[in-house]
Amino acid sequence: MAPTINDIRQAAERIKPYAHRTPVLTNESLNQQVGAQVFLKCENLQKVGAFKFRGACNAVFSLTDEEAAKGVCTHSSGNHAAALALAARMRGIPAYIVMPSNAPQVKKDAVAGYGGRITFCEPTLEARESTLDRIRLDTGASVVHPYNDERVIAGQGTAALELLEDVPDLDVIIAPVGGGGLLSGTSIAATEIKKGIRVIAGEPEMADDAFRSMQAGEIIPSVNPKTIADGLLTSLGNLTFPIIQKNVDQIVTVSETGIIASMKFVWERAKIIIEPSSAVAIGVLWEKKIDLRGLKVGVIISGGNVDLKKLPWQN
Repeated sequence: MAPTINDIRQAAERIKPYAHRTPVLTNESLNQQVGAQVFLKCENLQKVGAFKFRGACNAVFSLTDEEAAKGVCTHSSGNHAAALALAARMRGIPAYIVMPSNAPQVKKDAVAGYGGRITFCEPTLEARESTLDRIRLDTGASVVHPYNDERVIAGQGTAALELLEDVPDLDVIIAPVGGGGLLSGTSIAATEIKKGIRVIAGEPEMADDAFRSMQAGEIIPSVNPKTIADGLLTSLGNLTFPIIQKNVDQIVTVSETGIIASMKFVWERAKIIIEPSSAVAIGVLWEKKIDLRGLKVGVIISGGNVDLKKLPWQN
């Protein structure tokens, strides 16, 4: 079942004591560069540095006391792992996190720092899923999928809910797409709150499975994607895809040079640290593949977790 706008509003109330209400920032240089009025919903300033905390927090605090006592579990090499570990710590319950052995050390350290109980496995989907299944059977913990989960989708939709409370007359809202949790939650909130708003997704050209899925009318899995937007490598889920099909006007692909150029511009001119996945949403405006001139455009800045030793404009 797809979440409703009521589920998103309930999620907003549920996470309110724990999540940040992130600011909406503007930058005149960016407006001039892309020819639109841009409103940046800064989830890079959210706890754990990404929107993922919203969905994880909603899932954790949706559990009954009996379910919560057994903890939560997931497999993730990135922001979802840290988000779930922190949300679980806030509720005082264990979080069992399966991480591939080759996950970046900074991510391993973050999950451990938030109290996640990490089990490492081989870096294959099969190993991740089988290890998670074993932990679920051993512990009775509730599985919280990174994006293909109604509670997570509803939680992610709260960012767009806040954005439209702050800037109610937006013409367009843009979010990046990987597995589709953020995009599907955003699309439900946006289309229910403001009739006629256009919801557009940004996706890397080098990982364009969502674009191809929309064209084909069925999920086309992501196969060996190669993009600096490492948060957007996953395929759409069977929950997220139908929501996106129904609510999203268009998926626009962005080149690697467009991702890097728009990311660098936002760092330099807006003084906001965004990660490449966030820059994909800015890249939709940057590359001007579709005409959004003169419109009021909201952009969900999905996160700001960057390895400062590997900035994409450094050779």
